[in-house]
Amino acid sequence: MKHNRAKLEQHKSSWQQVFVSLLTGRMLLAFVMGFSGGLPLLLTGSLLQAWMVDEKIDLGTIGLFALVGLPYTLKFVWAPVMDRYSPALLGRRRGWLFIWQLCLTASIALLGLSSPSQFLVMTALAALLLSFFSASQDIVIDAYRRESLQDDEQGMGASLYVGGYRLGMLLATGGGLFLADHMAYHWVYLIMAAAMSAGLIATLLAPEPEARHGKPETLKQAVVLPFKEYFTRDYALIILVFVFLYKVGDTMAGQMTTPLYLDLGFSKSEIAGIVKIFGFPITIAGTFIGGILVMRHGIYKCLLWFGVLQSVSTAGFIWLTVMGNHLPALTAVIAFENLSAGLGTAAYIGFIASLTDKRFTATQFALLTSFMGMPRVFAAAPTGYMVSAFGWSGFFLFCTLIAIPGILLIIWLHKRLVDPNQR
Repeated sequence: MKHNRAKLEQHKSSWQQVFVSLLTGRMLLAFVMGFSGGLPLLLTGSLLQAWMVDEKIDLGTIGLFALVGLPYTLKFVWAPVMDRYSPALLGRRRGWLFIWQLCLTASIALLGLSSPSQFLVMTALAALLLSFFSASQDIVIDAYRRESLQDDEQGMGASLYVGGYRLGMLLATGGGLFLADHMAYHWVYLIMAAAMSAGLIATLLAPEPEARHGKPETLKQAVVLPFKEYFTRDYALIILVFVFLYKVGDTMAGQMTTPLYLDLGFSKSEIAGIVKIFGFPITIAGTFIGGILVMRHGIYKCLLWFGVLQSVSTAGFIWLTVMGNHLPALTAVIAFENLSAGLGTAAYIGFIASLTDKRFTATQFALLTSFMGMPRVFAAAPTGYMVSAFGWSGFFLFCTLIAIPGILLIIWLHKRLVDPNQR
């Protein structure tokens, strides 16, 4: 009886911890900064893909445009600068964040002034510039969140960050596609540039995290020590392989979903309404539930469960290709895919945050998230040619099966690493 009472009190305490964490200003900042990070991402993804489809650009070229995301895979190269130096105003984290957000706003407007059909090279260069500033902003946002939240708040902080991130993506794609049915694309991009003001305001109002763990004293230390500390750990390389593989199938499938919807005959407004707007609250629910489950059951168990769900949800697109232009089928596929994606991303980002040393937050977070972003660039680049070769069903079957190695690695790592939440 005493054991049951103690267990009940433990469950009650853990639920109280969840709700107390949700009410802090730090969590609100995690959400708003997630919005600022998510908004630019798909301005070079789904929205630009739709623009290029409308301009009659071939699928192979559209797939190759995934390469403009290369800065997301290399951001660990310049991240040490942001660990070592502090801008003259606003502090080390907020100062850099404000600089990159101003640059982002300008680059979004520049992309909107290009034309894929007439100046494809200019469009590519503008998209590459946007990706560089967006990746740089992500470096500082990740470091800020890691340093401003306690260790036991990282899972919930990741959930709210992902929720804000998805809201930014919703505005960029759902809102952008809806607006593109009623106005020229360059006006859509100018509106998105104005929406970056939310991140700028949050940066000005946010407190600078306390530098409890110090910072590198020289640029050499900022470059060498983060990598030395990480790569002397057990299974460091295998963890990087896992980070690359965990969402590779989901990412490859996502690169071609907008062309799929348009090919099946769905209008841009239908895509905006169902894929983006309807799917958004489901993704938010997934990230929120994912954060709670991580706090309750530990990161490794959740990574395994959610990885399986992600793979199954990718297979749902095979069914959609059979059903064709069928709104209920599209709705069902999007509901399942967004829920599993939200769950998986919450655990994924929480896992990455738990691996970073707070002395080198920006650099180590950039290293890990660079491997996280590599599938979006390298694995996604040939997807247009894969669709041409395999057809839609064959392509999504491949995306489903390629998730299996990542799931098996979770089991392997779980047997060899101690999950802090299970101690």
